[in-house]
Amino acid sequence: MKYFKSFSEKLLNQEVLNFEEMAFEMFKFQSVSNPVYHNYIKARNMDPESVRSLEEIPFLPINFFKDHQVISGSPDLFPFFYSSSGTTGVVTSKHFIWSEEFYLQHALRVFQMQYGPIEDFHVLALLPSYLERKGSSLVSMAAYFIEQSGSVHSGFYLYNHRDLANKLLLLQNGNRKVLLLGVTFALLDFAEMQFDLPQMDNLILMETGGMKGRRREMVREEVHEILKNAFGVPDVHSEYGMTELMSQAYSKGGGKYTMPSTMHVLLRDVNDPFNYIKEKTQGGINIIDLANFHSCAFIETQDLGRYAADGKLEVMGRFDNSEVRGCNLMIN
Repeated sequence: MKYFKSFSEKLLNQEVLNFEEMAFEMFKFQSVSNPVYHNYIKARNMDPESVRSLEEIPFLPINFFKDHQVISGSPDLFPFFYSSSGTTGVVTSKHFIWSEEFYLQHALRVFQMQYGPIEDFHVLALLPSYLERKGSSLVSMAAYFIEQSGSVHSGFYLYNHRDLANKLLLLQNGNRKVLLLGVTFALLDFAEMQFDLPQMDNLILMETGGMKGRRREMVREEVHEILKNAFGVPDVHSEYGMTELMSQAYSKGGGKYTMPSTMHVLLRDVNDPFNYIKEKTQGGINIIDLANFHSCAFIETQDLGRYAADGKLEVMGRFDNSEVRGCNLMIN
C-alpha cells in the first residue's frame, strides 16, 4: 500500500517526471510483487537484475489481462475492476484497480495538460455501447469530466440524437468550449442523421475509436472526413486509451498522438517481438504506463503504430490475427 501511495503522489503532484528513473523503480517493484509478471519474466529466463535499459524490460502480452488477475500486491487491495468491451462470446479483459479516485484524478490531469481547465468546457458524451454495460473505464472518466466541468449542460447521450443536436445549437455561441466525446460508430450514426448544424468555433469533436462490428471497417481518413463535414469542424480529435491502461494519449487532428508524461511507447518488430525497430516504420506498440503501478506498467499491445516525422505517434490499427476489441482503431 505504501508503494501505491508513493507512486500516486508522484504522478499527481509532479509536473516533470524522471520517466526512466520511475520506470526502473516500478520494474524492480513489479518484478517481485506481481505474481503474473514475475512468472512471465521467469518463463523467459530473464534476470531482473540484469536489465539496464528500457528496451531490456520485458513487456507483458496484453492478453494476460483476460485470463489472470494482473496485480502487484495482495488481492485484498483491489476492491473492483474495469472490464473491456468485446464481441459476443469473446473473453474480455479485467483491470483490477487499487483506487478509482486516483484513476479519475489522473485522467483529468492528463486531459487538462493538453486542453486546459475542464471548467472551460461543456462535456457531452455520446457513448451508447459503453453506457449499456457495467465496468467501462471510459464511462467513468466521462462521468468525472461531466461532474468536474460544473456545467448544467454537460451530460450523457444514448441514442437521443435530436436532443444532442438541439444541445449543440444551444451552446454554439457560449463562452465555454464544447467537448463532444463519442465512440466512433455513434458519431457516424449521428452524422447520417444530417442535422443542420451551425459552424461551431467552440466545438472540439473527439472520437474514442470503436466500431465493434456495428459498421463496416473504414480507414481513419474516411471516418474523419465524414465527421468534419457533418459537424463543421476543421479537425477531429482522438483519444487513445484502453482498459488495461490508466493513462490516455490525445490527438488534436490527423491521428497523431502526443504521449502524456506518464506514457512511453516502444515499437517492436512485427516479426520478432523481442527486438525494436529504429527507423520510422510500422511496428507493434509496447507501452510503458507509469500510472499502472498497481498492476503492470509494461504492456505489449496488439496495436500497430509508427512515429511521424514530428515525433508524434500514429496508431495504424491492429495485428491481423488479433480479435476485434471494443476500442479498436481503423486500419490506415
